[in-house]
Amino acid sequence: MSLNIIVLAKQVPDTRNVGKDAMKEDGTVNRAALPAIFNPEDLNALEQALKLKEMYPGSKVTLLTMGPARAAEIVREGMYRGADGGIVLSDRAFAGSDTLATSYALSAAVRKIGDYDIILGGRQAIDGDTAQVGPQVAEKLGLPQITYAEEILKVEDGKVTVKRRIESGVETVSCPLPLVVTVNGSADECRPRNAKALQKYKYAAVPSEVADDEAKKSFIAKRPYLNIGEWNANTVEADLSQCGLAGSPTKVKSIENVVFAAKDARRIENEDGELENLIKELIANHTIG
Repeated sequence: MSLNIIVLAKQVPDTRNVGKDAMKEDGTVNRAALPAIFNPEDLNALEQALKLKEMYPGSKVTLLTMGPARAAEIVREGMYRGADGGIVLSDRAFAGSDTLATSYALSAAVRKIGDYDIILGGRQAIDGDTAQVGPQVAEKLGLPQITYAEEILKVEDGKVTVKRRIESGVETVSCPLPLVVTVNGSADECRPRNAKALQKYKYAAVPSEVADDEAKKSFIAKRPYLNIGEWNANTVEADLSQCGLAGSPTKVKSIENVVFAAKDARRIENEDGELENLIKELIANHTIG
């Protein structure tokens, strides 16, 4: 048995380096001002996909990401680690998408891909922390879903068995194929780059990355495995009214840059009264609550 696996991955701004220029006036992320990284939990999802590929020879892992052409770096990173290829969904019409518009575009791309058994993705992205895109993709595609996955145990008889970690502990569930699975950060970390794969795929690119370089275009044309797919809204037959800002009902009204600074320390006794007074004070000055 072989599987066709799609991994939803996102290039995200490194939120460890958020500064005053991190947001634009319209409430969208100023991605040019922040370093871009592979969303951590999407790497956990990629590792689960690669393990399935090893368990079931002949399986194929395809990365799907949405963003500008530079998001092809996410696909290359996946290929360095064992993925077979990928697609960058890139169009100015997708700019400013919230989770609803993002899941719409991704689901349209998945329909275009067509042949799949499992769609994997991280539980959430660190630039939004909503954990909504994976479940919304499942809903738009009419697929069952398993969330908070920690390990995919097996696939047999048309069903996948998954261990998932929830607040009350760990449970094992099964679900028929095809389905969407979102993976926790507590799952196994993704394997490092493979040196041979790095040498093989380091020149892989989407067409727009090499549009002005005839030598690179010719080089890739002779090596089809270096061609990363680049799809736009027309390719996936997307309804533009559901894309980008037009399809995003979420609106950011204001942004505040909060900097915590330690000013003093206080010692309190282990008594209910003192603890209660401290909590009231923290609520009153908006430190908590």
